[in-house]
Amino acid sequence: MSACPSIALAGATGFLGSAVLKELLAARVPVTVLSRKGSKSAAKLRTNSNLIVKEVDYSMEGDLTVALTGIDVVVSTLATKSISTQSTLINAAIAACVKRFIPSEFGCDTANLKARRMPVYAQKVQIQDTLIEKARQNKTFSYTFLFNGAFLDWGIQVGFLINAKQHTATLYDGGNKPFSATHLSTVGKAIVGILKNLEVTRNKGVYIHDAVVTQNELLAIAREVAPQEWMTTSASTAHLETAGYEELGKEVPDIGPAMLGFIARAVWGEGYGGDFTGRVDNELLGLPVLTKTGVEEAVKNALAAAPAENNVQ
Repeated sequence: MSACPSIALAGATGFLGSAVLKELLAARVPVTVLSRKGSKSAAKLRTNSNLIVKEVDYSMEGDLTVALTGIDVVVSTLATKSISTQSTLINAAIAACVKRFIPSEFGCDTANLKARRMPVYAQKVQIQDTLIEKARQNKTFSYTFLFNGAFLDWGIQVGFLINAKQHTATLYDGGNKPFSATHLSTVGKAIVGILKNLEVTRNKGVYIHDAVVTQNELLAIAREVAPQEWMTTSASTAHLETAGYEELGKEVPDIGPAMLGFIARAVWGEGYGGDFTGRVDNELLGLPVLTKTGVEEAVKNALAAAPAENNVQ
């Protein structure tokens, strides 16, 4: 593999993909963006000497194979609804002699047996299993799973950790459960770090976080930054898990809230591995951990960047 590996990025215009692309280009990594045929989103990307855009049909392995020829590493930041299409992308990567595949993982510790069985992660687990088997069969092909816990900035902006615009917070399991949280941009920096440490990160899970925090700590900072009244409600992640399975058993289930409950269980539930303390690879990847002041600044910035309407209630 070349000293500066060439990257193909799938899902480059999503909320995570755009942050990852920015960090890759800042590190002067050559990036080929795989843009879905018919999509106009890639046209909004800024011109860069290290950026190439190729239109592809994600359902056609042959089309993807041609696009991936000459690529060293495939990074997938495809959205949840598109995760299953990674199977075709993986097969194409192997056919094109790609050396490393980093799937759209980027969240809770799905290597944890409790989190792993959650329905919300079923497709991610399937992709993990596929990559493990493909790497076993093809010694020149490898994978890296990147786990970053909850998104710190985005989680505040959309109202999952605390609700910035409504000045509310749903405190899960009391709000005092420590959990790992990471900026979107740090995920991009971590991928750059993986590219610099390909052998060490070969065929394994890599863990990162910007900080270990609690919801109540975030709420306390938010109350200082935005001293309006903040209303809180309480929720049990165990109850949410039970309710989620009950919902999925209905003839016409309401999928969204059920899946959100499973994610909350994976982040805050006891024994689900939401706190990465003692397991992170930050030092290997050149990533600092935020100080208390850094966390305060992160919350302040996330509150300021929160959209007018939140996606998560």
